[in-house]
Amino acid sequence: MTKRILLTVLFLCTSIIFSEAQIRHVKTRLSFRIKIPDSLAPEPVTGRMFVIIAKTNRPEPRFQVGRTGTPFWGVDVMDLKAGEKAVITKEQIGSPLESIAEIPPGNYYIQAVFNRYTRFERADGHVVWLHQDQWEGQNWKRSPGNLYSEVQRIYIDPATTSKIELTVTHIIPPVKVPADTKYVKRIKIKSKILSEFWGQPIYLGATILLPKGYDTHPNIFYPTVYQHGHFSLSAPFGFGWGRSLDSLWKGLNFPRFIAVKIQHPCPYFDDSYAVNSPAVGPYGDAIHRELIPEIEKRFRCIRESYARVLTGGSTGGWISFALQVLHPRFYGGTWSFAPDPLHFNNVEGINIYEDKNAFYKIHEWRKVPIPNTLIPSTGMIWLTSKQRNYYELANGTKGRSGCQLDIWSAVFGPLGDDGYFKPLFNKVTGDIDPGIVPYWADHYDMRNYLEHHWKTIGPDLVGKLHVFCGDRDHFQLNFGTYATEKFLETTRDPYYAGSFTYGAREGHGFRPMSTEQLLRMMAQHILKNTPPGKPKDWMY
Repeated sequence: MTKRILLTVLFLCTSIIFSEAQIRHVKTRLSFRIKIPDSLAPEPVTGRMFVIIAKTNRPEPRFQVGRTGTPFWGVDVMDLKAGEKAVITKEQIGSPLESIAEIPPGNYYIQAVFNRYTRFERADGHVVWLHQDQWEGQNWKRSPGNLYSEVQRIYIDPATTSKIELTVTHIIPPVKVPADTKYVKRIKIKSKILSEFWGQPIYLGATILLPKGYDTHPNIFYPTVYQHGHFSLSAPFGFGWGRSLDSLWKGLNFPRFIAVKIQHPCPYFDDSYAVNSPAVGPYGDAIHRELIPEIEKRFRCIRESYARVLTGGSTGGWISFALQVLHPRFYGGTWSFAPDPLHFNNVEGINIYEDKNAFYKIHEWRKVPIPNTLIPSTGMIWLTSKQRNYYELANGTKGRSGCQLDIWSAVFGPLGDDGYFKPLFNKVTGDIDPGIVPYWADHYDMRNYLEHHWKTIGPDLVGKLHVFCGDRDHFQLNFGTYATEKFLETTRDPYYAGSFTYGAREGHGFRPMSTEQLLRMMAQHILKNTPPGKPKDWMY
């Protein structure tokens, strides 16, 4: 009985593998051919053309693209003239279907989108083509100036369908920036530092949330909370969304902060990670030498370290932690939630120090897929590393995906000979380049940085580092956090005197306190560390 069951399982597994292999290698003449009309391309354009297929047209297919979303494919085009066609064939890698040859026969809604690239003649002598952010946060699906087609309903069968023609006929309009209010103000400046580096105008911005009584207390200066995270024009901490914070912020007996959310989209991602790197540029310098001084000039911020505190989650968690560590005398404390890898022993499943391949763990005779995203409640794999990276590859080659793994390579890694970043691993095969590992380790592995520089930075970090993470983080970020805590707990002369808090069986969204509790905690920290003689009248 056992042998019969085993043979049946082996037969089914073999059949599945054979069927998948057949689909991937099926002969097909299917192609998508997309053109841009004369009216929308008076001059040749460079960029990436996408085609998306979906089972529903609500929302539009382009808005259904995501890590686990509907299938899409892209192809790079250079100097495409009006009337010429961008052609997508079975050779282009897509996601979640690798090839258009794998499309099951059926009726679909299809749409094409063209993502414009800009020529950057950088100060380092390199010429590169990337998407110039239009204040949308590196999102080709809604970036102003990008082009898209009408949605069409069409039957597709890779075995019989040949050419499918599409024309992009619509242009995405500019972003509408919300108007300022009594409490919420916005600024946007052209960065001289970044514009000189990139050879194109580069802008930085901030959304500022003012405290109750700011206008009626003109002589009071306030501590500042810098909330970091992905690009957003919304107010810090969700103010204005009708949550409880709205009434608390305007009410009595609540800490009076100036809260700031920074916008720093770069040509690779919706934010720059607020540090300097050879591929992304001197964003750390620009933020600290241009943007923050401008904020502190326009608004009544206390311009001292004890009154500047940081917070953020995920990407913002890494930024807030890294900025505190890299600028220990500029900031007075960080409360970082589920930070991106603080130690590169687990970069969403990849151990850059031990693994030879970013897609598979090699165990002598076995090759096991590396999980990228897990479901906390079950531990099951939601997305493998290969699937996640093929999704990024479908979004853009040469690291132009605007996605997570690519921006880590752009920020943490060295510059390549072609002017783009030199990747840690091959996006198609997953093979890790061991020559790149030391650069990552020496520059932006926060755990390593702390160990190597503790004697000089430690005295300025005492009591300032506070980290929160679920012990079943979706993206396995808890492992880098564990390693960082382990080192910090060994520190002496001085001891770091911070805190690490873990949520049992909690995932990426773990937060042990409300925003109200967080802000009160920050206020108490600032009051405790206010130097003698400095005013505390902001606590009215």
